[in-house]
Amino acid sequence: MASLRSFTLSFLLLSFSSLSFFHASFAAGTIGVNYGRVANNLPTPAEVVSLLKSQGINRVKLYDTNSDVLKALANSAIDVVVALPNELLSSVAADQSFADTWVKANISEHFPQTKIEAIAVGNEVFVDPKNTTPFLVPAMKNVYKSLVKFNLSSIKISSPIALSALQNSYPSSAGSFKTELIGPAIKPMLDFLRQTGSYLMVNAYPFFAYAANSDVISLDYALLKENPGVVDSGNGLKYHSLLEAQLDAVHSAMSAVQYNDVKLVVTETGWPSMGDEAEIGAGEANAAAYNGNLVKRVLTGNGTPLRPQEPLDVYLFALFNENQKPGPTSERNYGLFYPNEKRVYDVPLTLEQVGDGQSTPVNKSSSPVPAVQSDGKVSTTSTAGQTWCVANGNAGDEKLQAGLDYACGEGGADCRPIQVGSACYSPSTVEAHASYAFNSYYQKKSRGAGACDFGGAAYVVTQQPGFGNCKFPTDGGA
Repeated sequence: MASLRSFTLSFLLLSFSSLSFFHASFAAGTIGVNYGRVANNLPTPAEVVSLLKSQGINRVKLYDTNSDVLKALANSAIDVVVALPNELLSSVAADQSFADTWVKANISEHFPQTKIEAIAVGNEVFVDPKNTTPFLVPAMKNVYKSLVKFNLSSIKISSPIALSALQNSYPSSAGSFKTELIGPAIKPMLDFLRQTGSYLMVNAYPFFAYAANSDVISLDYALLKENPGVVDSGNGLKYHSLLEAQLDAVHSAMSAVQYNDVKLVVTETGWPSMGDEAEIGAGEANAAAYNGNLVKRVLTGNGTPLRPQEPLDVYLFALFNENQKPGPTSERNYGLFYPNEKRVYDVPLTLEQVGDGQSTPVNKSSSPVPAVQSDGKVSTTSTAGQTWCVANGNAGDEKLQAGLDYACGEGGADCRPIQVGSACYSPSTVEAHASYAFNSYYQKKSRGAGACDFGGAAYVVTQQPGFGNCKFPTDGGA
């Protein structure tokens, strides 16, 4: 194995693009939840706010501007996305004074006590049977004018779109919007989002794609579990989850109309814990796996393969099972909680819960080899609440070496223990040495979100790694 000097020299010889990639990869996203209320047995808004706070959820998305809910959220420090329903789009689009009145009553009256972060103007408007698409962008513009009038222009405005807005979605690199939507709606909306510094809201459900194509889509791929991955034939990128492939199809569609600088936020995604017989894949175990793996992926990872520098911000659907929603059984069983506030299944919702191991393993392609001791036995030492960072062996030696060089060089990790003759030199493999260096960097960064990624070459574990006399530190190795 190379000396520390050669580590540093090798790092300095890395290309500028590789250096930029590692800087960009340490970005983690956020997790929020959709609070729907199509039910007659839900807790009071005040009880819901207490539940959100007890679970560490600090971002919530609503489907209206119910006054009781907004009042309950006041002074809670929870970021809120509210919605202007589809049925008001035509009125808001046609009459600025109507928009002013709506903003004053539903936004201005509650802000800033209630941390309203954004307004979803309509929801999946392009598939609205009442054909409200022509009113969408004019309504967004009028709401924005009203926000400016009331000195509330810091609040973002967007509108959630469904993946059905795409003409092509496979492979991701061929993603494109439906031709008939581009001129009248897509480009004007993206132009508005760009001008106001907002983001595109996207509702994405791998469950639907899997249920309709379970003969050709791997369940592990849909659930963000370990899988061989799928290579995009158009750009050579490898995808390990259907959700990321769906999102990059949207990214490609935006690039095709020259709006690749607009950020994307996932305003709805989830998996039902129960469904009809024909709803293939619906079930409690799969729902727990999807949401658990997604939370861990968002809070400890970086962006999608096409946009690795852009962290994922995601709102899970939904907070509760809603017993009055129409449609198949699945529609009433997307909740993380029953109306009595008991969890439908265990799933982490915060980075601390992820660190405590409250989730299904995230999509990585190898186990932590350094946890194997010199006698061949697997270490079972576990410390509640503690996490470590180890190398992903299937990332390949080249990627691991680049990460190792970064950690031991500019990253400032303490790599002395993996030098020749030191306690952690053996086994002298790139994976073992990278694991030690990655963990040293991770601990040095106080186990911060995104500090254990190295472009997909590392992941977090909850059992203390080590081999032989080598123990992985919890303090950056100093």
